[in-house]
Amino acid sequence: MKRYPEYKESGVKWIGGIPKNWGIKRLKYVADLNMGQSPPSEEYNSDQIGTPFLQGNAEFGLHHPIPKIYCSTAKKYAILGDILLSIRAPVGAINIANQEYGIGRGLCAIRPQTNQLECRYAKYLLEVVRTGLHVVATGSTYNAVTVDDVSNLACVVPPFSEQIQIANFLDRKTEQIHQLIRYKEQKIELLHEQRIALINHAVTKGLNPNIEMKPSGVEWIGEIPKHWDIIKLRYLGELQNGISKDSDSFGLGYPFLSYGDVYYNETLPAHVEGLVNSTKDDRERYSVLERDIFFTRTSETIAEIGISSTCIKTIEDCVFSGFLIRFRNTSKVLTKEFSKYYFPSHLPRIFLAREMNIVTRSSLSQELLKRLPVLLPPIDYQKEIASFLDEQTQKMDSMIEKENKQIQLLKEYRQSLISEAVTGKIDVRYKV
Repeated sequence: MKRYPEYKESGVKWIGGIPKNWGIKRLKYVADLNMGQSPPSEEYNSDQIGTPFLQGNAEFGLHHPIPKIYCSTAKKYAILGDILLSIRAPVGAINIANQEYGIGRGLCAIRPQTNQLECRYAKYLLEVVRTGLHVVATGSTYNAVTVDDVSNLACVVPPFSEQIQIANFLDRKTEQIHQLIRYKEQKIELLHEQRIALINHAVTKGLNPNIEMKPSGVEWIGEIPKHWDIIKLRYLGELQNGISKDSDSFGLGYPFLSYGDVYYNETLPAHVEGLVNSTKDDRERYSVLERDIFFTRTSETIAEIGISSTCIKTIEDCVFSGFLIRFRNTSKVLTKEFSKYYFPSHLPRIFLAREMNIVTRSSLSQELLKRLPVLLPPIDYQKEIASFLDEQTQKMDSMIEKENKQIQLLKEYRQSLISEAVTGKIDVRYKV
């Protein structure tokens, strides 16, 4: 891409040379800054009384803020078009105010000055210069920056007409990139749906579309293959809730299987990162053995209850979290290979959704889990189903990984393009 004919030193190391007719100014000289201030918490409400209020970047949506609370006594405001910059936890997130908002102490509203900074250019510029805030951010609980840190950000300031040209170019190019990313995200979503559908069908109907069926005896399950059995979980093994320890016991000692290790994995990781100070008796009672199946026991919603993960290989000296239930498979009719696909499938999810009673927090009991119906093909067929699903899901997972990598490359390209355009490394004046 074309470069500017003449450059000069910017005086800012990370910016380097800039076009000869551009300047460098501190943000405070080209924009008005309005640091947020938080009223007492009792003055907030969720009844839409007062002004929509943003406490920090937690309310940032994909394109615009999504306020969760309102306040009649807000002292600091952002107006339509202001750039909202997060100044803590984490520092540097950016959004655009699409209406008036009250703002809390986690935000700074940046309003470009007329004829100094074009609003769209300023937003792109801040995406680049905000990295300077990470260098000066401080804090013990979370990082934060001050008004002086934000005010003194070095800004590249082209002539106003060129700012408009740069913004027009970046609007067009970033929208093209966003469209590509959206297409790939939709492709990933479709692959996930196909993966789920493939597993659900294989573990409930088998691999032969012409197989003879029979009534399961359970209305909501319907028919199952003729040579399959259906048995409640209580007859296949034993259940055990996890270990309970005080907070001082964690961070040292022996391996610890956490809620997240189960929630995010169809099969348990070979090595867990958590540690806990456990006794020999603990490690025997709460052991993690090959063929064990773990279920998430408690959460805020049904959707996060009963998520399962199968142990393919024993994790030595490991104990498991009290937020989990272990099913120890002592039967000879259920393989670990079939388990890793059956228990995350739709039938256990349907059962739990039908049977669980929600009060304020969901919790899975052993008694309920014991009633879970388990479809059991013959042993050899379980392994055949699992082998088929291993092959097919690995193909799909590889495709998903490829798409995710391409999305990451597109995001990096977008950021590089913005950085080069707003610092004058490329000349985009004739690209619009």
